[in-house]
Amino acid sequence: MSQVRSILIVDDDAHLRLSLLEQLSIHSEFHAFEASDVKSGLAVINEHPIDLIIMDIGLPDGDGRDVIKQLRAAGFQKPVILLTGHDSEHDVVRGLDSGANDYVSKPFRFSILLARIRAHMRQHEYSDDASFQISSYTFHPGSKLLVAKTGAKLKLTEKETSILQYLNRAKGGVVSRDELLREVWGYNANVTTHTLETHIYRLRQKIEVDPTSAKILITDIGGYRLSP
Repeated sequence: MSQVRSILIVDDDAHLRLSLLEQLSIHSEFHAFEASDVKSGLAVINEHPIDLIIMDIGLPDGDGRDVIKQLRAAGFQKPVILLTGHDSEHDVVRGLDSGANDYVSKPFRFSILLARIRAHMRQHEYSDDASFQISSYTFHPGSKLLVAKTGAKLKLTEKETSILQYLNRAKGGVVSRDELLREVWGYNANVTTHTLETHIYRLRQKIEVDPTSAKILITDIGGYRLSP
């Protein structure tokens, strides 16, 4: 079960967009959206959950830095990488001050951009301010918390947090027991599916209204999934 992360590419250079789309499509962990201007880029953000944005500074209908400021002010917390043909110290500082996480000058090697994409996604997932919606809960992996709509806070163990993180990345898809064991516990021969099932049981006791009839953390063919 591959973990698909959504990336939005906003750039008016059609050749560059196509090149990035083709190269990202080689990696099953990503699904890429594209937009040629601010208006269409914002439309994609409003319609789809985006995990990372790659945005050019010079767009036909606006400055990418101003767009990032607006997104941050509206509460968008996911990583943003700015692209530009200008790499003076002033340009870099202004780009980062706008709320971007990184600044990449054109031309660039895709392998470098790919490494930065993965690095920023990892950093975001473990940052204290990262949050994800899981059913009626807001999941804060950095602080190992689930917050209910009532404001009640459920403290999670490290393993429970890792299980929810991994399932959440699958975006409703089924993750096999073997994959969860490998990713959460590593290659520990002493850990069995019984260990995983025990943690799943304890998680359900915390998050389900009726743990015997799970509506959030669901057992499916071959593994587990989170209800969308």
